[in-house]
Amino acid sequence: MDDQLTVSIRLENDKVRFRGTARSLPAVTMDYFPPLGDGAGYTGLELLLLSLAACSGSTVVPLLRRMKKTVTGLEIRASGVRRAQHPTSFTSIALEFRLTSPDVGEADMEQAVAMAKETFCPVWAMLKGNVEITPSWTIAGV
Repeated sequence: MDDQLTVSIRLENDKVRFRGTARSLPAVTMDYFPPLGDGAGYTGLELLLLSLAACSGSTVVPLLRRMKKTVTGLEIRASGVRRAQHPTSFTSIALEFRLTSPDVGEADMEQAVAMAKETFCPVWAMLKGNVEITPSWTIAGV
């Protein structure tokens, strides 16, 4: 694993729409709400929520599988509450895991989420101490 990650963005219009790339992956469009932007892409805070959800999920699933549990589905919803004044950063984030598994119990999920939070998810680690993140989960059998 390389110690350095690099991304680049390029202004795409006369407002604030950017096109961003990393490695040789498809580009992502970023924009802001009108009138500053056209609303034609993700905002930075939306991308942050997506990053937290993806990082958490890519940690929880392998941890559960290492516990010899079956994971047949996972959906994560991240919702952030923003400050009213600038910078309109998040004051809190709710992270809802919706797991589908025939054999994962509450204790298994609690352990996997705790390990993501405390040890393995770098996005969570970067936000911790700055934003209150509250995880919750539901487990549905197959």
